[in-house]
Amino acid sequence: MVLFSQVGAADGTAGRSEGLDARPKTGVHRGAIDEAAERTLGKTVDIAVILPCYNEVAAIADVVAAFQKHLPDAVVYVYDNNSSDDTAATARAAGATVRRELLQGKGNVVRRAFSDVEADVYIMADGDGTYDAARAREMVDQLMRDNLDMIVGTREGDDPAAYRRGHKTGNLLFNGVVALLFGDRFSDIFSGYRVFSRRFVKSFPALSAGFEIETELTVHAIQLRMPVAEVATAYGGRVEGSASKLNTYRDGLKILRNIVLFTQHYRPLLFYGAISGILAGISLLFGYPVIVEYFETGLVPRLPSAVLATGIMLTASVSLAIGLILHTISRGQLEVKRLLYLNYPHPSTRREDAGR
Repeated sequence: MVLFSQVGAADGTAGRSEGLDARPKTGVHRGAIDEAAERTLGKTVDIAVILPCYNEVAAIADVVAAFQKHLPDAVVYVYDNNSSDDTAATARAAGATVRRELLQGKGNVVRRAFSDVEADVYIMADGDGTYDAARAREMVDQLMRDNLDMIVGTREGDDPAAYRRGHKTGNLLFNGVVALLFGDRFSDIFSGYRVFSRRFVKSFPALSAGFEIETELTVHAIQLRMPVAEVATAYGGRVEGSASKLNTYRDGLKILRNIVLFTQHYRPLLFYGAISGILAGISLLFGYPVIVEYFETGLVPRLPSAVLATGIMLTASVSLAIGLILHTISRGQLEVKRLLYLNYPHPSTRREDAGR
């Protein structure tokens, strides 16, 4: 589901519409921005809140109402992901504009929403009512005030219904793996409650199809060294009649697979260098006795072991060469992504420039 609010136009033109959205412009109070200057500049900032939905009829009306209450100028877009219940109709009755994504999976919904929706600030949450909509305004204010590109709402709460068995352990494990491979900048990489700048969204490739999308969002921010922050938010259990769509083991394996693929793609020298090191170690394991025996007797009676050790060492060398080549290519791709990211100025920066 996607929620849209108008908090800022990139230019001062009244009644501007972008992409698929044509929305009335209304001013919104934002922490450090002077209200008099707001009226003088005649500018607003477009805000989008993205809430993917699949069979959330029990909670969706309350979620829409909660975001409308705390972001009263927002327009709600619900992206229905092939729900078999009345999620779409209920969301529409609650005041949301409903759209549909036919490809199943949260990652597919986020990709579609990021492509379709034009805004300056995007808020992403779930449509199950587990996240605290009351923190949305504060997170938007902080994003604008501190010129950030992403704020992650880290989940806090003691409600036993909020976490399924093994989820906390899995979260800690995967957070540690991502911190080790890419950098220790986040404490809750699986949180679905996030606020983004436009330049984050429009430079994000969104290759994941399912729940691994949060991991990809995290790696994207770390890779481009974006200014980010975390805000503690309440996390509660689902309402009665709502069930989690996350499969602990199946989706956990998908996330692990994607972490491996992200490492291969974004850090190829580390990935192929590790493979090279493992192969070199195996080669030495087979080749060491042969080498020792050769220096002692001048003979190589274990010819099969010598050939095997040589072949494995050659494979290790090829793996290292692949890593070096792909590292160079990856650096070039990173430069392109960085330039695309810089193509979209932060909305608060645009406002400062307009005020001069």
